[in-house]
Amino acid sequence: MSLPHALVLSAGRGSRLRPLTDQTPKPLLDVGGQSLLRHHLDGLAAAGVQEVVINLGWLGAQIREELSARPVAGLTVEFSDEGWPALETGGGIAQALPKLGDGPFLVCNADVYTDYPHQLLLDRALQLPTGTLAHLVLVPNPDHNPEGDFALGADGEVQEQGTRLTFSGLSVLHPQLLAGHEGGAFPLAPWLRKAIARGRVTGECHRGLWSDVGTPERLAAIRAQVAG
Repeated sequence: MSLPHALVLSAGRGSRLRPLTDQTPKPLLDVGGQSLLRHHLDGLAAAGVQEVVINLGWLGAQIREELSARPVAGLTVEFSDEGWPALETGGGIAQALPKLGDGPFLVCNADVYTDYPHQLLLDRALQLPTGTLAHLVLVPNPDHNPEGDFALGADGEVQEQGTRLTFSGLSVLHPQLLAGHEGGAFPLAPWLRKAIARGRVTGECHRGLWSDVGTPERLAAIRAQVAG
């Protein structure tokens, strides 16, 4: 049995980080001495993941050049080039599906910095129960998302009702989650909500280090936190 693939979502514009992202794609911004993208790639490689797909959009050529100049040992990297404007999260995942195999795959938002172990995400993919379409890593609500996104039941089932947590941008998805998609640009959330309504999404809460690096202030904060 081959190991699951991973998809690192790297196509976004990072508008709220301008002017930093006018000339540099958000995944190549530095935190703790390495880019956000390489933080995930190194973690995935250390976990034993062998095949990674990176979707490209805004300034995607720079990401290609970076990984061509400094490949990650142990990783075979393919690119899913969306051009610009990119295809939103759902559309980007859908376009990459032919490169991701037939089984569950890991998904990491490149603009997230966290100490959640990539090895644990791989374990979740290897152990995804039959019929489950997604497993979401949730986190306590940050100040910029006080209402949260999804609730987590005592049995680990993700629900719409209850005390909400924030989706971290880390997940395991099954290709069947997007069965019937029509291509083009579309968000992921409605597809997750359909699967949640059918009781086919599990989750967990990570209470460690996590930041959605979406603004200069958050970037500065996580840099300071990582620097100690």
